Amino acid sequence: MFAHSTNIELVPFRLRNDVHLMRKLWHMGTGLCGLFLYFINGQQVFKTANILMALGCLALILEAMRLRYPSLNRFALSIMRPVMRESEKNTISGFPYYAMGVALSLYLFPERLAILSVIFLVFADPISSYFGINFGKDKLLPNKSLQGSLAGFVTCYALCLIYGLVYSSADFSLLIFALFGGLIGALSEMLSYFKIDDNFTIPVFSGFGLTLINLILGIF
Repeated sequence: MFAHSTNIELVPFRLRNDVHLMRKLWHMGTGLCGLFLYFINGQQVFKTANILMALGCLALILEAMRLRYPSLNRFALSIMRPVMRESEKNTISGFPYYAMGVALSLYLFPERLAILSVIFLVFADPISSYFGINFGKDKLLPNKSLQGSLAGFVTCYALCLIYGLVYSSADFSLLIFALFGGLIGALSEMLSYFKIDDNFTIPVFSGFGLTLINLILGIF
């Protein structure tokens, strides 16, 4: 509904199957900025969530305006070219989903688990993408590979172990939690196959899954 054609053909935009390291650095950088915002707010989870939701809504409005007015779109693309994909030239970019997905996770789930789901988004998503693009030979879905999903699983598993050691002891329950956490993180990234942006699915679905597992194991 927002699509509108433009004629920007300076340097080709990156495709989804390009490694696009600049975008991955942007992805991790914005996520780390969000975590930094959380900590400088004195770990006030709802205040941080409110700020991120406001940013997400503002970004969504600006995206709609960009797609409605070609001249504004040309200007925005000239600035954001290093971190945008070809597919985002005439559709909403990932940032509104990123900010709103993180905010929703912070609203809905216990604080420590919501933060863990955000850490999944910050690190597991770009790592999974990197390994999928470079080494993904065995397809699970048209745009999802076994190698990329395994990288996502290992990353989320390791993040659960490291994060869990801050709040819990190194015991069998933590290993089980990390195992299921790795599966949840990998599966939440694969949900983007159903045309739902993974910047949204990872924090929201991971937060939901981690909360369920934690109710059983009581790690956090």
